[in-house]
Amino acid sequence: MTSDLKVILAIDPGTRCGYVIGGAVWRSADTWNLKPNRHEGGGMRFLRLRRYLSEIFATTATRPDLVVYEEVRRHLGTDAAHIYGGIVAVISGVCEEHDCPYMGVPVGTIKRFATGKGNASKDAMLSAVRERWPETGVINDHEADALALWHFAWAKSAVQEV
Repeated sequence: MTSDLKVILAIDPGTRCGYVIGGAVWRSADTWNLKPNRHEGGGMRFLRLRRYLSEIFATTATRPDLVVYEEVRRHLGTDAAHIYGGIVAVISGVCEEHDCPYMGVPVGTIKRFATGKGNASKDAMLSAVRERWPETGVINDHEADALALWHFAWAKSAVQEV
């Protein structure tokens, strides 16, 4: 990362995909629901994510200079691991298409940055994010993870190369 970043997109990959996009003077946080509807196949979650990311890259004001995502190494089941892998594949593919750098940041690193504890619970993360950045109005743990990741990426870009 370099210190001349203007816009960072931070993503908490999952079926409920939290994201934060913003620059030094503005920021937006929300959650994309990638869950397939009743009559859709499992691949729809990946098409939805591709559409959301394509919309972000299509708009000059929101086109990220860096995409960071939460890097998960342990999953609760095979399906979760496959879904995560597909989501990361879409993220990396869209970033490659748009010549945008991207990187995963380990879960423990994000938790340690936000709470001081690398194995903090979801509730601890949500509380820490609400306390450290109360102006954001974060409403769920997906947005909290993405916001902590976004702040981590900004802090690292201002200090050093990652």
